[in-house]
Amino acid sequence: MSHILLVTSSPRESDSLSTRFATEIADGIQARSGGPLTVRDLAANPPPHITPAYIQGRITSPEDRTPEQGKAVKVAQEFVDELKVADVIVLGSGMINFGPPSQLKAWFDHVTWPGVTFSYGDAGPIGLLTGKKVYLVTATGGVFSEGAWAPFDFQTNYLLHLLGFIGLTDVEVVRVEGTVFGPDAAKAAIANTETAVKALLAKAA
Repeated sequence: MSHILLVTSSPRESDSLSTRFATEIADGIQARSGGPLTVRDLAANPPPHITPAYIQGRITSPEDRTPEQGKAVKVAQEFVDELKVADVIVLGSGMINFGPPSQLKAWFDHVTWPGVTFSYGDAGPIGLLTGKKVYLVTATGGVFSEGAWAPFDFQTNYLLHLLGFIGLTDVEVVRVEGTVFGPDAAKAAIANTETAVKALLAKAA
């Protein structure tokens, strides 16, 4: 029985393809494992941008934190606790200006926590959130997986780097892309992703 964490971030609400397919994956895995599902909708409830209270609070002992520092650290601790308890993490991100949504970046700014989700060793940084499976769903209007626009995919590569930095290296990427080239192209792109998700869930069963 796996505990699943679903993190979505697109501000497109019901029109979001990253949210749609991330949710399908999370629901599908839950149906097979029978485990609990935690949903963190960063668009509906965006995390605050980090502040001096958080920067100072996370390196201050709990008993010495100011009320403002305590409140800021509590937000980060809730996010980290959700990650720690999860066996499977499903992350949805729709590209905005070549990168992930700002609310997803803010979430990563909270969970990338020295001494908690990563540490430094003699050979460099060590991710501490290990032994978890991640499904990363990225949505883009253009085609960024290959071709002329691939160098401008500052979403997928960036998210993979951040995930790996905190120890989440077992990542399967699901892309929905090429939806801005007309109705037929959008229909084909969605159909291709539907096929990929069905294959993924069959393998995860």
